Amino acid sequence: QVQLVESGGGLVQAGGSLRLSCAASVSIFRLNAMGWYRQAPGKQRELVAGITSGGSTNYADSVKGRFTISRDNAKNTVYLQMNSLKPEDTAVYSCNARTILSDNWGQGTQVTVSS
Repeated sequence: QVQLVESGGGLVQAGGSLRLSCAASVSIFRLNAMGWYRQAPGKQRELVAGITSGGSTNYADSVKGRFTISRDNAKNTVYLQMNSLKPEDTAVYSCNARTILSDNWGQGTQVTVSS
């Protein structure tokens, strides 16, 4: 099992920025991929951004050009930089880490964007 600790959520006005962090309990090189998902009230959970062990990234269309996923290998941490936030970005954001044996989730962090 991989433990994930998230931080960085909060309340921000539309147009503002936040950076989420997800620290893994193992070297991120042992993980096939990491990603950020979000779930808004009454909606299904969706992938926001992902990064593979090789460094390839992918984004939901709704956040392309505004969000950036990155990692610090030395800190075993993945970040989600969120710029130009919109009220529709309001959700619980959760970090995910996958190995060949397990699918691991953080506890989630609330992001609220006010209009």
